[in-house]
Amino acid sequence: MSVHGTLPPLAVLVLGLVAERPMHPYEMVQTTIERREDRLVKFRPGTLYHTVDRLADKRLIEVHDVEREGNRPERTIYRITAPGRAALATSLEELLAGHPTEYPQLYLALSEAHGLPRTRVIELLTTRLTHMRAELETLREGAAEAADNGKAEMFYLDIGCRITTMRAQIDWLDDLVERLSTHSIAW
Repeated sequence: MSVHGTLPPLAVLVLGLVAERPMHPYEMVQTTIERREDRLVKFRPGTLYHTVDRLADKRLIEVHDVEREGNRPERTIYRITAPGRAALATSLEELLAGHPTEYPQLYLALSEAHGLPRTRVIELLTTRLTHMRAELETLREGAAEAADNGKAEMFYLDIGCRITTMRAQIDWLDDLVERLSTHSIAW
């Protein structure tokens, strides 16, 4: 984890959380799940705890308080530091402005799909489209729920981008399935 340059996605998520308010790692996990921000970064609670430790080692976050309730174990609450705010800002700026080459599996599968029979490709893409439409509906419901709960759109801009991107992919794949079905594409 570099102090300079773009931080790993989970580090950006953790810094974003503690920039809002001091939190303990369990609360970070719960907040991420409650907000459905686990759609943004792949993680397990253990990896989040490890990221918190690494951010603390780099002095991007620090201990704010240690709480103890009854017989429960102590909970260490972390807050972001000035270098942490700077690292978060730098990472966000680079992520927003940059356009790195990504390697989505769909593109690889499409480039090699000619190795399968046409009917099997149609079948598989139809299955994929069913899953994509279900995910699109879930995203739309999430956006509507956030808006209905009065959440500012700035907190869920990613959903709008994902909805638009997914709609475009669904439209393109629908057209591809149609062209495959009508034999307008050589196979």
